[in-house]
Amino acid sequence: MNALIDVILPVFLVIGAGWAAARAGLFPDAAVDGLMRFAQIFAVPALLFLSISRLDLAAAFDTGLFASFYIGAFSSFGLGILGARLLGRPGADAVAIGFACLFSNSLLLGVPITERAYGPDALDANYAIIATHSPLLYAAGITLMELTRSHGLDLPAGKLARQVLRAIFSQPMVLGICAGLMVNLSGLPVPDFASGALKMVGGAAIPTALFGLGGVLRRYHPEGDGRAIAMVVALSLLLHPALTWLLGTRVFGLTTGQLRSAVLTAAMAPGVNAYLFAHFYGVAKRVSASAVLLATAVSIGTIWFWLHVLP
Repeated sequence: MNALIDVILPVFLVIGAGWAAARAGLFPDAAVDGLMRFAQIFAVPALLFLSISRLDLAAAFDTGLFASFYIGAFSSFGLGILGARLLGRPGADAVAIGFACLFSNSLLLGVPITERAYGPDALDANYAIIATHSPLLYAAGITLMELTRSHGLDLPAGKLARQVLRAIFSQPMVLGICAGLMVNLSGLPVPDFASGALKMVGGAAIPTALFGLGGVLRRYHPEGDGRAIAMVVALSLLLHPALTWLLGTRVFGLTTGQLRSAVLTAAMAPGVNAYLFAHFYGVAKRVSASAVLLATAVSIGTIWFWLHVLP
């Protein structure tokens, strides 16, 4: 019970406050969009830049850590696509539904839950996963979607590569990650005045994004194919963390810290990016939006479960 009250509820109360403010009309759509824009374009990239520029890459970038997390993620992706096809959804819909199974909310939920549970020193493995999360998963999702949409057409490999790279490197989060990696690898120091400014902006990232996320979720209403929605919730909240835990404990022998970060990140609900991906391509929008909303609510219970399972 302490894990629920002390670790999980504060995070979801901030989300709930944003939802309630939007519902009461105190947080109109324009304000929600502005806050999320600030968080996604400025605050989150600043946080990622600072965190990754100081990360011990040799210690954090571990093959077993990545394998445990991403085998689970891509298993959910593949099963989500297969399940959607078996439910009669067309190919492009199936890719978008699979992407919702794939893209866990590693930053806005994974970081604050892990930090509240185990402290700020427990986040190295989280940031190692985050550093590869968006570039890798967007590359997989966009490539498969473009190949599916161009089925039967002669899509040049160069054009496909340009589309994928343009989509990935137009993400401010990815740019913040890349800049942090460049500083880390080069060994160049960040001046104190710049670091101080980035700390102030980055410090606002998680609370503003969580509050804004509540306002965004207020726009969604559960509707669409109930079986597809249930499948996304099950694969993202049950299969992904279970596979990650199994691989981390039985195959790759992760350390306690690595296991905590990998499993908790895998246990997070699909992020809003899952809906934005579907919205961008104009497919499976209702299923993706409903899955993000319902999985976020259900994840309160599944996160509580994993906090009791993890050492």
